[in-house]
Amino acid sequence: MAIAAVPAYLGRDFSTASPGLRFGMYLPLWGEDRRTGELVWETRDYKYEVRGQERTERRLPHENKVDAIRQALKLTPPDVAVMGALLKRQSALALPIADAGLMLVSEAQAVAPFTTGLGNEHPLENGFAFLNPYGLPYLAGSGVKGVLRQAARELVSGAWGDPQGWDDAAIDALFGHVCDDEDGLQRGALTCWDVIPQLAGDALQVEVMTPHQSHYYQQNQNQNPHESGSPIPINFLTVPPGSGFVFHLQCDVPFLQRIAPELVQDRRWHALLNAALAHAFAWLGFGAKTAVGYGAMSVDQNAMRKSQIAWEERQRQRADDAQALTREAEKTRMAPADRAMADLFDQRTDKNQDERSVLFTALKAGKLSEHRREAAQRLRILMQAQKRWKEKTEKKNPEKDQPHQDTLLVQKWLSA
Repeated sequence: MAIAAVPAYLGRDFSTASPGLRFGMYLPLWGEDRRTGELVWETRDYKYEVRGQERTERRLPHENKVDAIRQALKLTPPDVAVMGALLKRQSALALPIADAGLMLVSEAQAVAPFTTGLGNEHPLENGFAFLNPYGLPYLAGSGVKGVLRQAARELVSGAWGDPQGWDDAAIDALFGHVCDDEDGLQRGALTCWDVIPQLAGDALQVEVMTPHQSHYYQQNQNQNPHESGSPIPINFLTVPPGSGFVFHLQCDVPFLQRIAPELVQDRRWHALLNAALAHAFAWLGFGAKTAVGYGAMSVDQNAMRKSQIAWEERQRQRADDAQALTREAEKTRMAPADRAMADLFDQRTDKNQDERSVLFTALKAGKLSEHRREAAQRLRILMQAQKRWKEKTEKKNPEKDQPHQDTLLVQKWLSA
């Protein structure tokens, strides 16, 4: 068998690939002489068998559609690695965009088989959409955008009850306005990225369709369709249920602000797209054969919860970083003694430890020697505020009066 798609990847030419070698999950095509390995470029292989009373060897055609599909089913370890790496690359690119409020990321899980690209030309009669040059299943961003637009239209129609904020103006703003008048054309603010399914398991699945009217649709349309024709089962590939799909929906917010500012307020476009996604998951599906249930999905609640936690952690870290930068800017304007004390306070492991205790411990340990007098003055103010400044004591044993002893020590540092 030869490779159906023949990319020159990383300088390697697969046009002369040996039999059985495949790149990614491309479907193999036929046309191989099984004895010589020569490519004959037909929709079949040729094998040799000894037959008949004369026991002569004959060259026989061999249909191998099922073999071709089986060969493309299994993911190799490199396939799995590339599939995960592509999603990680998308996530890395999307992270700063999403954190800036310019993207909605939704994680879903297939609840039915998913297939796409069945209309692609291929000797199997039904092709499959593989991402070039990786040979892995994918859902084109244009397909995602089309389904979401249809979901929005159905919500606007009112046939599903509450339109959930959608109207014709919102559809035009996010998806673009199409009309016969060129002056009225308008691009939409929404861009949908390609989706790389993360397969459940390590293989695709085979589904079968069995058309019963081929004599009418393909041979002679002058005949009336009837049920006595000979059905021909057709195998095709699907992504199995349980596979993960991550949708990246990017919005040109500055453009949306100009044409529909009401959608930017309180990120209303987020709510609209979430409603469209929910409707598409439940009622429309993605890919091909959605009319019979293929491509149905549901929100992956566990993944979304983890993403939300990660987003909140990034927001906290960003706030901490901003606060640290502000603090550093403030310290550059301080006097040297104040800056040294501020550094000491920032370095404390227990943030609940009060400044008086931090300064007292540092001075007793011999720190802040260059700014001992300024630190002692600060310490006296703190002790007075906490009513721990006692120059005199009424106790018979002054050594047991800790505030008095601390005051004497601070006075010593002030007079040094």
